Amino acid sequence: MDKELIAPCGMNCGLCSNYLARVNDVRQKGLKLPYCKGCRPRDKQCSFIKKKCDTLRNHDVAFCYECSSFPCNKLLDLQKGYVALYHVSMVENLTFIKEHGIEKFLENQKTKWRCPDCGGVICCHNGICYSCGLEKLKLKKKKYRWEE
Repeated sequence: MDKELIAPCGMNCGLCSNYLARVNDVRQKGLKLPYCKGCRPRDKQCSFIKKKCDTLRNHDVAFCYECSSFPCNKLLDLQKGYVALYHVSMVENLTFIKEHGIEKFLENQKTKWRCPDCGGVICCHNGICYSCGLEKLKLKKKKYRWEE
C-alpha cells in the first residue's frame, strides 16, 4: 500500500481493478483490461469528482476531508455506488485518515484487502486477487462485480 495511491476522494487506487491489472500485467496473461497507475500519479486527483470540483481541480486540498463542504453531495453520490457495489466507503476512509493518519490507514488497508491465499491484494471492484485469482477473473462475465 502506497500513500500516493490514496486519491483525495478517499479511494485507494491500489485496490482498483485497472491499477491491479497494470501491476500484474494481466494483458500478458490473456485478460483485456484497461491499465491505470492511479489518480494522483496521473494528476487526475479523483477521476470521478475532479471535473465537478474546483477545490480538487485547483489542488486546494490534499484530501476531501480538508474541505469545508466535506462530505459534499458529489462525494456522497460517488460513495453510494461504491458502498453498494464494491464494499468501499470513501467517507469512512477519509474520516479514518483525518482521525488516525495516512500510515495507520495504509496498515488497515493492507490487512483488510490482503489475499488469504498468496498475500497479494484483493481488488475492491470484484473481490479477486490478481496475483493468484486470474483464472477466476477470466471466467467472470462481469469483471467489475463481486460474487454475492
